[in-house]
Amino acid sequence: MEIELQEIRDFVAAVPPFDLLPENELNLVVRKLGIRYIRRGKSLSDGVENITSVFIIRQGSVSLYAADDKLFGMLAEGDLSTAYCAEGGDEALDARATEDTLIYSIPCDVLFDIVAKHPEAAAFLQDTPHRRLSDAVKSAQQKASQTATLMNTPLSALINEEVIDIDYEASIHDAAVKMTEYGVSSLLIMDGGKLVGILTDRDIRSRCLAKGLSAEVPVNQIMTRDPIFVDSDSLAFDALMMMTQKNIHHLPVIDGGKALGIITATDLIRQEGKNAVHITRSIHRAETVDALAEISKLIPDLQLQIISTGGSAEHVGRAVTAVSSAITRRLITLAELKYGPSPVPYAWVAAGSQARREQGSHSDQDNGLIISDEMKPEDEKWFSSLADFVCDGLDACGFVYCPGDAMAKNPQWRQTENIWTSYFTQWINTPEPKSLMLSSIFFDMRVIEGDKNLLSNIQSKISSQTKNNQLFLAHMTANALQHRTPLGFFRDFVLVDDGEHKDTLDLKHKGIVPIIDLARIYALAEGLNAVGTVERLKAAAGSPSLSQDGSANLLDAYEFINRLRIEHQAAQIRKGEMADNFLSPKRLSRLERAHLKDAFKVVQTMQESLSQRYHAGHIG
Repeated sequence: MEIELQEIRDFVAAVPPFDLLPENELNLVVRKLGIRYIRRGKSLSDGVENITSVFIIRQGSVSLYAADDKLFGMLAEGDLSTAYCAEGGDEALDARATEDTLIYSIPCDVLFDIVAKHPEAAAFLQDTPHRRLSDAVKSAQQKASQTATLMNTPLSALINEEVIDIDYEASIHDAAVKMTEYGVSSLLIMDGGKLVGILTDRDIRSRCLAKGLSAEVPVNQIMTRDPIFVDSDSLAFDALMMMTQKNIHHLPVIDGGKALGIITATDLIRQEGKNAVHITRSIHRAETVDALAEISKLIPDLQLQIISTGGSAEHVGRAVTAVSSAITRRLITLAELKYGPSPVPYAWVAAGSQARREQGSHSDQDNGLIISDEMKPEDEKWFSSLADFVCDGLDACGFVYCPGDAMAKNPQWRQTENIWTSYFTQWINTPEPKSLMLSSIFFDMRVIEGDKNLLSNIQSKISSQTKNNQLFLAHMTANALQHRTPLGFFRDFVLVDDGEHKDTLDLKHKGIVPIIDLARIYALAEGLNAVGTVERLKAAAGSPSLSQDGSANLLDAYEFINRLRIEHQAAQIRKGEMADNFLSPKRLSRLERAHLKDAFKVVQTMQESLSQRYHAGHIG
């Protein structure tokens, strides 16, 4: 083979899916290649009638535009596109060079004939990067679903066929007899077929026997009225999280308004073994910070268990956050036992990943205190003591102090509702760098303990200020674009270039954080109060800010990058190492590398689209 062809062959051989072809067919592909040079700003279809070729970027970059002139894809060296193939492909109407670009091209029918004997290569060519990524995510989810776990087990599969209930006018004695007869620890209380309450053996002990109440009294006198319930199609994991958050141990299960039975914490613990409910039950019994710190050592094991049994990054985040929130609430209770009741209402708020329910084992802490405007100067001492106790306790439990001091320990983040409202108003109206940094933390807030109205009052006032606020959103976008995906204008990834993590990918700050930032901006632009990243992307889907396809693509990218991240962390935890976010691309298969590039391209494209919308590139 001539030297020039050999050099082209070596380049093409490293581009998926050509790396899947045997040598003789790869050589045939190379011989069929055409070479074109496209000037910056020119379309690939300029001067070509009925172009039907697959093209490979050898040097330069190309942007793909849909019919409405919306950017929906970006290609760089080593990327290929089937945008002009009759089989469909990207369904792009135009592909324009964003800089002087050299491309290789081959007629679609010729290439598909060559790869027809290799289904994996043909599928790669026929699918868009978005569909390839979506298929990879679905494949991983299907593989995970082969293991029956709380993450994929509907509650209906855990409920016994017979509903154990009793009429609300029946006596406590009759209820006790029925519970004994059926060997259950709780009963559904019904009134004409409608669920009106739940009765547990603990209710009989604490509300009847301990108070000397007659056993002939109706059960409606000691039952828990209007109990929290879940639908039968909910997953067992959802029930687990609800029990953890509400500190309850029995949940009625409803199907179309009809009671099916009760699921208990014991049922779930028996189903799954160690889990968040088991850990949080221990947390609620802990009497000291040292005891809580000891319990918190179980969190990496919890994370490992969820990953090992098919759980997603979302499952890990929700479970770890449920535990960290339980620890926070227990620390607040211990503080109030030590310092007495609060002088005025307050809300302990989590910010950042805890607010989004996206924590991993031993994340750092971001939090604050919103205090009622009734607070007097002398009340500050009590709230200072509370903040120190809880923040110090969280640090002892492995949720280390925030490097940026965004904690209730800092008096700046321990303020009244009015002052917090003024903070947000200032950040929105004066979007300078520090304000934008604080916005990225405190626009993600959730009440962990206390008066939820204190936060909702603030949110209702500021949501109208952010919606369609072009100046603020432009600055938020410019700030978000500081977190770029690690994908340069060459075929490989941009790796960390120094320090202990040299030659690795930072999957958190270069992969996950850009998506978190995008989701936050979409939510703020639409005035949505959703906090979690997945929740925000789903809520904004179909809005002027985010198309349905854009939302789906970002959700796939988020899931794929996060799955690589949690599997990397699981491997570290198994080795007894501290989990981190730095993955060597050498540990990935060629297909995983291709899918990861697709995920980064999705994020890169959405960032560029948002930048163009708000003209963020003009903000210095």
